[in-house]
Amino acid sequence: MLIDRFNRRITNLRISVTDKCNLRCFYCHKEGQFSNTGVEMTPEEIKEIALVFRELGVKKVKITGGEPLLRRDIVEIISLMPSFEEISMTTNGILLEKYAQELKESGLSRVNISLDTLSPETYRKLTGGNIEEVVKGLDSAVNAGLTPVKLNMVVMSGINHNEVEEMIEFISKYNSNGIKVILQVIELLKLPELEKYYYDIGSIEEIISAQANGFRVRSMHHRKQYFLNSSAVEFVRPIDNTEFCYNCNRIRITTDGKIKPCLLRDDNLVDIKGLKGDELKKKIFEAIGLREPYFVCNKGGGQVE
Repeated sequence: MLIDRFNRRITNLRISVTDKCNLRCFYCHKEGQFSNTGVEMTPEEIKEIALVFRELGVKKVKITGGEPLLRRDIVEIISLMPSFEEISMTTNGILLEKYAQELKESGLSRVNISLDTLSPETYRKLTGGNIEEVVKGLDSAVNAGLTPVKLNMVVMSGINHNEVEEMIEFISKYNSNGIKVILQVIELLKLPELEKYYYDIGSIEEIISAQANGFRVRSMHHRKQYFLNSSAVEFVRPIDNTEFCYNCNRIRITTDGKIKPCLLRDDNLVDIKGLKGDELKKKIFEAIGLREPYFVCNKGGGQVE
């Protein structure tokens, strides 16, 4: 079992398998990897890291990027994963139509798909991509059983802040026979270069909470998830939410094989690339000892995941 000195139990592992991406979303936090080396772990190295974390009590693993589906060996990576309660992936969905069924057969449980707008023009301006490919990827994920799919919608002032209800209506068509698609409404990282796009999603949450049939508070970051008829909407508000850090149960592995104890820091990475067994476990415990709530130790900081 992995518990840091702030009594936070680590149950979720995020492994970045590439820093490459086929879109150019201007707000992307890149899993906190802002000084990329271009080095990528092999499938066997990823397997070894996942295996040891599972032995130490981690229950869920998420494959991230960049865009994970750009790796030609992504199906092999999923197939080599040890048995977790859940193996998920965050993707922009562009290539998902091609891979959804094969990923499911290889052991992937579900996917998160980034989709900030339903407007083809707005989507193209935000990402440089084609929204039709994303919708086809979403359809393929639902049909393959990679559910519940979580649609990650980052809210931006003047761009899509008034599109949340439209997005809820959009996901409802997938949920007529049970919840297969969940909307995650995410507050934008409040950095100087993004300030003009920042939108406090609290006002949106007030509207949704008034319409909801009920809600639950998730253990992860104490997020609220609201139920509206057959759909679910979750709000991610870490910028002014100290509980986001106090209840963090995640730890990350960078593309080049380093443990990243905190999303917002790059000064305490622990290199584990190529390590195995007891040597790897020793480094993992070293990294756990470096974990501390960012909101407490760096007043005024914040980021969305």
